[in-house]
Amino acid sequence: MTYIILSDMSASITELKKNPMRTVAAGEGLPVLILNRNEPVFYCIPAQAYETLMDYVEDLELNAIVDSRKGQGTMRVSLDDL
Repeated sequence: MTYIILSDMSASITELKKNPMRTVAAGEGLPVLILNRNEPVFYCIPAQAYETLMDYVEDLELNAIVDSRKGQGTMRVSLDDL
């Protein structure tokens, strides 16, 4: 069976169990593909990369909201009304 590999670095689940921090560090800040019996099971990414990814996803969601509201009328509101 063929798989799409979205990482330059891979490690076995056994290597991950032996030394998790070394496995993460081997990716040098990028995702590390974890294999179980030569099949991809998950990507291990450093906390900073995950936070960056989540910020990007949030930006995409906010952009979708803005795009959906384009062309809608505007409403004047005073600060006292809030």
